[in-house]
Amino acid sequence: MFYAMIILFVIGYLCIALEHPLKVNKAAFALFLGVTMWVLYVIAGEGIFNITQNGGAFEAFKLENPTSAHPFIDFLTTHELIHHLGDIAEILFYLMGAMTVVELIDTYHGFSIITDHIKTTNKVKLLWVLSFITFFFSAILDNLTTAIVMVTLLRKLIPDKHDRWFFGGMVILAANSGGAWSPIGDVTTIMLWVAGKVSTGAVMMHALIPSLISMIIPLIVVSFVERGEIDPSQRPKEDKTDGIPTWQRNLIFFMGVAALVFVPVFKILTHLKPYMGIMLGLSVLWITTEILHKTSHDDNRRYTISGVLTRIDLPTILFFLGILLAVASLQSAGHLAMLAAGMDSLFNGNYYLVDTVIGAMSSIVDNVPLVAGVMGMYDFPIDHTLWVYLSYCAGTGGSLLIIGSAAGVAVMGMEKIDFVWYLKKITPYALLGYLAGAGIYILLDKLLLSIGLATEHLTQVAALPL
Repeated sequence: MFYAMIILFVIGYLCIALEHPLKVNKAAFALFLGVTMWVLYVIAGEGIFNITQNGGAFEAFKLENPTSAHPFIDFLTTHELIHHLGDIAEILFYLMGAMTVVELIDTYHGFSIITDHIKTTNKVKLLWVLSFITFFFSAILDNLTTAIVMVTLLRKLIPDKHDRWFFGGMVILAANSGGAWSPIGDVTTIMLWVAGKVSTGAVMMHALIPSLISMIIPLIVVSFVERGEIDPSQRPKEDKTDGIPTWQRNLIFFMGVAALVFVPVFKILTHLKPYMGIMLGLSVLWITTEILHKTSHDDNRRYTISGVLTRIDLPTILFFLGILLAVASLQSAGHLAMLAAGMDSLFNGNYYLVDTVIGAMSSIVDNVPLVAGVMGMYDFPIDHTLWVYLSYCAGTGGSLLIIGSAAGVAVMGMEKIDFVWYLKKITPYALLGYLAGAGIYILLDKLLLSIGLATEHLTQVAALPL
């Protein structure tokens, strides 16, 4: 049954990838996969769990619950599943909050403040502009929120669906690259930062240039491939004569952006999870919009959070739920821990190789449990090469496949991008950027190490008595 879970995961993964040929929404496959993986886990019983080296928790549970008729099943349902569901809920509630804020800004035509200033219709210039906006937004907000915001902007700037898919793919790449060099830009860098594995200065100093390279190299190559102009007359026209005053549009735009930017600040100040911060911002916007339209007709209720919530993309949220449940079952059953241990043995402690492969694997399996597994395997001090390089690899490696990162899954759900299309059109550029950034990181790391050793040697020589 241990191997049956792997087989089922691969089959489910292929069904998600072939969503368009099969003509079945990927959220349905993801939910089916997430539930059936746990069903297999329960059926398999203790035979799987005992080989995961987590038996201590189960033994403690049996001691605390001596009257349980089915201790293993009770343990899975009241300990393991609830634990993972808590982590998943944090992501889902954050996603719901961020999507609601972005949808509210869009309802008030707030993004026109940005789009009205983007005049170029040249595809290459527009791609560079949007990529750099995404890169730096991602470092401040995070890659998931940034991806949601940028897809909303793309819909207003690029009318053609396949052009928008291509730009959306490059937005995924830029968002993941931007999130990798900031301690608050990606969930994995947040994990490493909060756990005391990396410091803010080390991540920014070591990962900024490689992350920038991982975005710029694909952009340079694409500049020679992507040609043409965007017909501005085909851009969707916003009806700004719907009774929303300019001051309300500006108010909601700046309040919405402030709510998104406030999330990492809230986390630093309170140490509470990001979803709490986004819910606080959402509640303030909710109160504000209710006050603005408390005397309005029913038609204007769509300008309040109550109205916006009815337009949230629920299938994307359910897709997240299914995928994360499936990955959680692999983590709980020990598949990911065994994989991490095997890699450590295979590469004989070469941390550059370990991190590079983990980054590539994070495009297939969620990078959160992978990084968590690595954090449990090693006990190196803060800012060790393994930790800092891992922040780059786990962040940018998710761009290799569209379901390899939260940003990718969000864009895929919002724009209905085909998995195979992304594999053909975007993955080669993402791989080129990932490897280029990795090479630059290793080169700079060794250069800094050499400079440090030389400086230390000169200091020792200068201290010798004459």
